[in-house]
Amino acid sequence: MSKKENLNQWFYETMLKIRLFEEKIIDVYARGLMPGLAHLYIGEEAVATGACATLEPSDYITSTHRGHGHCIAKGGDLNKMMAELFGKKTGYCRGKGGSMHIADTSIGILGANGVVGGGIPIATGAALSSKLRKSNQVTICFFGDAASNQGSFHESINFASVHKLPVIYVVENNQFGISVHQSRHQNIQDIADRAVAYGIEGKVIDGNDVLAVKDAVGQAVAKARSGEGPSIIECKTYRWRGHHEGDPNQGARYRDPKEIDDWKKKCPIARFEKYLKSEHGYTDETFKATRAKIQQLIEDAVEFARSSPEPDLEVALQDVYYEGGRN
Repeated sequence: MSKKENLNQWFYETMLKIRLFEEKIIDVYARGLMPGLAHLYIGEEAVATGACATLEPSDYITSTHRGHGHCIAKGGDLNKMMAELFGKKTGYCRGKGGSMHIADTSIGILGANGVVGGGIPIATGAALSSKLRKSNQVTICFFGDAASNQGSFHESINFASVHKLPVIYVVENNQFGISVHQSRHQNIQDIADRAVAYGIEGKVIDGNDVLAVKDAVGQAVAKARSGEGPSIIECKTYRWRGHHEGDPNQGARYRDPKEIDDWKKKCPIARFEKYLKSEHGYTDETFKATRAKIQQLIEDAVEFARSSPEPDLEVALQDVYYEGGRN
């Protein structure tokens, strides 16, 4: 489904695709079918979907360790994504990157990043490149609340502000930096307040409302594309699962289970279904058919990954930069 064909349907299908992809990862990870860690995006689907809806195919994004949703929303191939998570040769990074390092520069995905805040200077550099080349491209930089404490956050945004770079810094404030609540690592409630120190616009929005995300980020994208510089958009949201799969009790050891349940009641997909029913005449049958279609795509991706070959040992050092090397 193209965004230009039917934006509401694209919103719904994209959020559902992210949700079902992540739910399948819960299963395959528990079965030991994928190596490495998996940091899931369940509960935050509206942020990536609403933000990426504002972009052109040539625009850029940078992602995080919790990046499957960003990749899907920017148009990533489910088969290649799943194969990468399985460590297979047909994956985006030929099975060498795994969950936290998926990239596809052909559609503007400059890479997920296992380093907290690591994508912030990359996004800033991409925006500088766009300005110097006069390409009219913009960059959206996704990162979490704890990443806004990194030096890379402050240095990058200061630089982007001074040079009026076309970049939007989207804070996915899911309340926790691993197991540490925001109130314990910051003396502010709204990270967007930090924008004032750099003389740029900062907004706080409901990150579980895909329409609100699209509107706020869309305004920031238009502003950036017209040469008016960067913005910070803080999306208040919540991750339903633990910090990563294997986090005991999905993080209940450091979170109040009631808090988790309360946020599940704010499900961005259920909320949008209610909107589609009341405003656009969608029915339960429509939702069921869409879910079945996307579920089949996910199952096909798993089959593609499972049947794909393992990387050959002799290519282990190809595509890898190391000092003094030839690759």
